[in-house]
Amino acid sequence: NEYKSYLRMASNQNIPKPVKFMFGGLSGMGATVFVQPLDLLKNRMQLSGADGVARAHKTVFHAGVSVVKNEGVRGLYKGLSAGLARQLLYTTTRVGVYTTLFEAMSGPDGTPPGFFAKAGCALTAGAIGSFVGTPAEISLIRMTADGSLPIEKRRNYKNVIDAFSRIAREEGVLTLWRGCGPTVGRAMVVNIAQLVTYSSVKEKLLASGYFKDNIVCHFSSSMISGLVTTIASMPVDICKTRIQNMKVVNGVPEYKGAVDVFTKIIKNEGLFALWKGFTPYYARIGPHTVLMFIFLEQLNIGYMRLFVKEK
Repeated sequence: NEYKSYLRMASNQNIPKPVKFMFGGLSGMGATVFVQPLDLLKNRMQLSGADGVARAHKTVFHAGVSVVKNEGVRGLYKGLSAGLARQLLYTTTRVGVYTTLFEAMSGPDGTPPGFFAKAGCALTAGAIGSFVGTPAEISLIRMTADGSLPIEKRRNYKNVIDAFSRIAREEGVLTLWRGCGPTVGRAMVVNIAQLVTYSSVKEKLLASGYFKDNIVCHFSSSMISGLVTTIASMPVDICKTRIQNMKVVNGVPEYKGAVDVFTKIIKNEGLFALWKGFTPYYARIGPHTVLMFIFLEQLNIGYMRLFVKEK
C-alpha cells in the first residue's frame, strides 16, 4: 500500500543527511514530551536521602503523589525545556556522528560494517553526543530537583536558556560541563548494553514463533533490553545526578569526583542506593525508544510524501 511504499523509499537514502539528523532530534524531543515525568521522578528519587538526611521518597508512587500534591500536575513537567534541549543537542549529534562514521566504514559497494565496527561507531557517537548535550543535562537535573529543595535553596531557573546563562554567569562557563565524565560514561554503558542485548532479544522473540516483526516485538525487545541497560547504567547515572546538582560552598564542592560519590553513597545510604529511581528509569527507557522510532518513521513518511515521488 501507499504507507509501505513511502516507508521503503525512506529507507533507500532518499532523505538528505541534514534532514535525517534533524528528524533524529525531533523524534527524541517528541518522545521526551511523554516520558518527562518519569525523568523528574527518577531525579527526585536519586537525590532523596543525600547529605545524610532521611529519604523523602521511598517509592516512585510516593514521589509522584508528593510532586502532584505540593507542586500540581504541572510540577511533573518541570524541566521540560531542558529535556527537549537535551534531545535536540544529544540525539541530533549522536545520529549525525553515527551516520557519518557508519557510512565511512561501509564498503565501496555499500556493505555495512561488522558488529565491532558498528559498536565502535555507536560508542563514539554516544560519547560525542553526550558531551555536546551535557549543558542541557545539568540544566535538566537542577530544574527537576528544584521543587524538592527548601525555598531559600532553589535556583528557580525560568527555562533552559535562563539556566545556561545563569550557570555561565554565576558559576563559570565550564560548570555547564560539570559531571561530563559520568555523563559520557553513562552514554557509553547504555550504548553497549543496548547493542549487546536488543538484537539478541529480538531474534529470540521472533524465533519463538509468538512474535512478528512489528511494534509489539520492538516494544518487548526494548523493555527486556532496557532492564539490562538500567541495571548496568544506574550507578553511573546517580553519580552524574549528584555531581551536577551539588553546590560549591566557599570554594569547596560537595563531592570531589565520581569515586567520592560512590564511596559516600555506599557508606551513608547502602550499596543498593546506587539503584535509586530504578522504576521510573526503567519505565522510561523502553517507551522512549519505541516512541522515538515511531515519531522518526512518521517524519520520514511525511517527508517522502511531500518532497519525493516514487519512481
